[in-house]
Amino acid sequence: MAYTRRVAIQNPLVARVRRCAGDSLLWGLLGSCFLLNSPAAEPAATPDPPPAIGTASTAPESPASSQPPEIVVEATEPKYVAPTLRDRIGRIWAPVLINGKGPFRLVLDTGASHSAIIGRVATSLGMGTQTGNIVVRGVTGSAVVPALKVDRMEVGAVLIEPSTLPIVADVFGGAEGVLGREGMPDKRIYADFRKDLLTISRSHRERAPPGFNVVPLKLIRGGLLSTEVRIGAIRATAIIDTGGQQTVGNLALLDALKRYPPKDSLMEDIIGVTLDVQPGNTVSTPPMDIGTLKLRGVRVTFADMYLFDHLKLTHEPTVFLGMDVLGSFDVLVIDYRMREMQIKPRGRAY
Repeated sequence: MAYTRRVAIQNPLVARVRRCAGDSLLWGLLGSCFLLNSPAAEPAATPDPPPAIGTASTAPESPASSQPPEIVVEATEPKYVAPTLRDRIGRIWAPVLINGKGPFRLVLDTGASHSAIIGRVATSLGMGTQTGNIVVRGVTGSAVVPALKVDRMEVGAVLIEPSTLPIVADVFGGAEGVLGREGMPDKRIYADFRKDLLTISRSHRERAPPGFNVVPLKLIRGGLLSTEVRIGAIRATAIIDTGGQQTVGNLALLDALKRYPPKDSLMEDIIGVTLDVQPGNTVSTPPMDIGTLKLRGVRVTFADMYLFDHLKLTHEPTVFLGMDVLGSFDVLVIDYRMREMQIKPRGRAY
């Protein structure tokens, strides 16, 4: 007998589209219909990520008693860490072994409470271990989806066992799902956007190297990483969302910013992993202060989204910082144990 469980994938993906010839296009399918701005950059279009890593290969399963080795990924072309540039939004993809198969390329998403996979991965893993249905809560709505029980997931020092993975729509533009934060409480994520290098290891409370800015973080709403920012003269809560393309703000922030009339505005649709669509208004904001950094040219999409209501984040100015901002640095370090973000601004020498 089928049954339904509830899983909050709070922000697996912000799929941002603009209207082209009267149609709404999913993220990653027709990049020519995007108009995205990275901080202090011209309008940018989001490209498809590289082809998914072969899903047919297998890797021997290490004994449960042994600690999974740290994985360091480095390549000449962006395969795992793509920076935000004038013509694209950055992404972070993690190579994840599931039941010893893969690796599968999953979007590393600090805004997602739980990992998820697309149907092609589920087929590769074998559909015989389906466990019923799960209610998935995404950016724009909720949906009931099938789920697959797996014995273990591994990437770097992250080991999750066992796990029930929702099988969600393929809206990731070539990636094969989402790696959520359920295995991250004591981990350190090091993403070097210049060298296409991703390391996920246990945090040893490493101090930030010279030339890095430190941004203190705190956990809210069941594990979301947040910090305080100032946009113009407005104080706001910023949630670190490596799974989101575009920075998204709530209506409370938009109302507070009315003293700064936007110079430009673009009506767009936002499509989440549940395929629900909500309209949004994208505008340029005043400079954003995060820690000791000042970011200029940030564009924020404002919408009365399901996500803000579900998380009870509708009353105070709140913004989800997406990869349009987070991918604009040379190096991004997120240390869950230390609860801090270490940032090396672009162009600054090591």
